[in-house]
Amino acid sequence: MRNNAYDILRRAAEKTRATLPMAAEADLLPYRGGATWQPSPFDGNSWWTGGFWPGLMWQLWAFDGDDAFLREALRAEELLTAEFRSFEKLNHDVGFMYLLSCGAHWKLTGDRQAGVDALHAASLLMGRFNPMGFIRAWNEPERVGYAIIDCMMNLSLLFWAGAATGDPRFSHVAKAHADTTLRDFLRPDGSVSHIVEFDPQTGAKLCEHAGQGYGLGSAWSRGQAWGLYGFALAYMNAGDPRYLEAARRIADFFIAHIRPDGLTDCDFLQPATPERIDNIAGACAACGLIELAGLTGRQAYRDAAEALLDGLIDRCLDLSAGTCGLLTKCTASYHDDAAGVHTNIVYGDYFFVEALAKLAGTDPMLWRR
Repeated sequence: MRNNAYDILRRAAEKTRATLPMAAEADLLPYRGGATWQPSPFDGNSWWTGGFWPGLMWQLWAFDGDDAFLREALRAEELLTAEFRSFEKLNHDVGFMYLLSCGAHWKLTGDRQAGVDALHAASLLMGRFNPMGFIRAWNEPERVGYAIIDCMMNLSLLFWAGAATGDPRFSHVAKAHADTTLRDFLRPDGSVSHIVEFDPQTGAKLCEHAGQGYGLGSAWSRGQAWGLYGFALAYMNAGDPRYLEAARRIADFFIAHIRPDGLTDCDFLQPATPERIDNIAGACAACGLIELAGLTGRQAYRDAAEALLDGLIDRCLDLSAGTCGLLTKCTASYHDDAAGVHTNIVYGDYFFVEALAKLAGTDPMLWRR
């Protein structure tokens, strides 16, 4: 890697530390950076990305031990646990929300209440399981049969809960959903679909939906990253070699589509114009590729991760004073849904810092018990 991961991580911590008072004074969970921190565009603190801010705090606390990060993580966690009482807004993304907040708190400090809150979230995720083989993604009645590739990452909460309690029901559900994803999302070329609709009565695959990529049948890059890292984590948790092979197939597809400058198109099958870059996808994929390199011994995966990170650092890292956030050119959806196009988005920062922490040797691996 051309850049020094430890040095970049140190500078990222310094910049983020300086912005903590703005988040606390506004009493919000940062979603997007800029001149100030901005809240989520939808559903308040129940929006699915809320866990990435405290997750970022735990990563940085593990890196340099500054209790300013600890205090901010705990402040954010209180906002998230209050959302248990807004139950109807929570969905399958309680994995993202609570494993990186309460789960991280429990893992790094042993706090009992944080562990109980993480188990509460895992039970909510269990409750979304359709016994026909999939975890329901969203709450709208017309989408009762929808499942999405993103949930491969949420399965980590179930694997965590199974290990923490010794109750195999959690891991049974996680593996059942992973098996369905393997069968019905993974394509012959190694790409993955974003949304699959199932018959909620029989579990039969009905159709696919375009989701956040360019269009039906395309290859939304962040969906590929969710699948890549999610299947790698599933293998690490369950030991099923099919999951490792799935992660490798998706990784090979992803690597073949990395831009020459190291950045990541929002959709690997998008037209040349308008330009749509999503650096969240590249940062998340780098995390998965680093883990895959360790699991398989393939240097090509490590090299690809470092190329992605060098591209981000050289072209899209903002370490300047006076702004909030680290990564620029993050895109929530190819067709702008008001969640952000070519801007800073906090979960891009989270995965960027996690990837650097892996290389620097400080990653507490918040996705596992």
